[in-house]
Amino acid sequence: MFLRKNSFFALATVIFAFVVAPIGMAQARFDPDNEKSAINWDQLTAKFGAVPKAPAGLKLGSIMKFLGNPYWTLLAKGMTEQGAKYGLKVDVQAAQSESDQAGQLANMETMIEKGYKAFLVSPQSDTNLLPAVQTARNKKVLVVNVDDAVLPDAEHFVGPMQYENGVRAAKYFIAKYPAGGKVAVIEGQAGAYAAKQRTKGFADTMAGTKFKIVASVPGDWDRQKSMDAATTILQQYPDLLGFYCNNDGMALGVVEAARSANKIGKLTIIGTDGVGEAYDSIRAGELTGTVDSFPELTGQTAVDVVLRLLGGQKLPRVIYSPQNLITLKNIDNVLAPGF
Repeated sequence: MFLRKNSFFALATVIFAFVVAPIGMAQARFDPDNEKSAINWDQLTAKFGAVPKAPAGLKLGSIMKFLGNPYWTLLAKGMTEQGAKYGLKVDVQAAQSESDQAGQLANMETMIEKGYKAFLVSPQSDTNLLPAVQTARNKKVLVVNVDDAVLPDAEHFVGPMQYENGVRAAKYFIAKYPAGGKVAVIEGQAGAYAAKQRTKGFADTMAGTKFKIVASVPGDWDRQKSMDAATTILQQYPDLLGFYCNNDGMALGVVEAARSANKIGKLTIIGTDGVGEAYDSIRAGELTGTVDSFPELTGQTAVDVVLRLLGGQKLPRVIYSPQNLITLKNIDNVLAPGF
C-alpha cells in the first residue's frame, strides 16, 4: 500500500493521540446522537434566516468515503448541485474502497494545498482523517463532518440521528409481529459509529419485548459478506422472522440469500440508506423497507451549513438531517418528514 509523504507519520500521530494521550487526560468523546447543541435541518431558516451569499470564487472540498456506494454518490450529488445553485464549486474526492483509509487521508492531504476555504468530510473511520483535519484547522480552513464516521472533536456535524435509525426498524417489526419471534442483525463495519448506534437503537427497542435477537454479526458494509452471513443464519434458524441491516447494500445481499433459500416474501428485511436499488427491490416485493436518510438532502444541507458558518452565523454543533422508514405503503409519498 502506497502512502503519500508524511502519511505514516500522520497515522502514528493518530495512534498516539487516541491510545497514549487518554491515559493522562480524560476527554468526553463527541456523540452527535446525544449532543445538546443540536437543531433539525428544517429549522435553520426560521432560526438563523437565509443562507448568506457565497463569496465570489469560493471553492469547497469534499472528501467522500467511496463513490462505488450509491449512498455516497447521492450525497456528493447533493453537495455539487447545491453548490451550483449558489454559483460555487464543490470538488469531490473519494477513497478507492470502503476500507481505503490511507487513500482517503492522502486525498485530503493533497486537497489542503489547493486553497479550499472549507471541507466537507465523511471519514472512513473516526480517526483516519485526523492528521489532515488538524492541518486544515491550523490553516484556518473550516471542516464540517458530514454523516457516518464521527471525528472525536468535530466542530460541526451534519447527518441523521443514527440511533433513531435502528429504533424505526425495530418498531416496524414490533408492529408487524405482535407475537414476537426471532430476528437477526447484519451490522456495518465493526467500530464504526453509525453501525454501533444503529444496532444499539434496534437492540434497545427490542429489549423487554417478545423478540429475540438470535444473531448480530458484522457485514462490513459488504453485499457478499452479508449474503454469506444471512445464508448461515437462515440455516441455523429456519423460523427466523427477518433481518435488520445497517445499510442497503447489505440488505440486498440478504435478499439474495433469501432468494436462494426460497424465502422471498416470507422474511421481513429492513435496510438503511434509501438508495435507488433498494427502492426497486421494495417495489419488486423483495426488500421490505429501508430507513431512508435522504443523502441528497443531507449533501444540500451540508453546503448550506458551510455557507452559514463562513457567513458568521453561530450554528449549533449538530444539524440533524431527516430519515424515514420507506415500505410499499409509503414508497410513492416519500417526502422527507420534519421532526
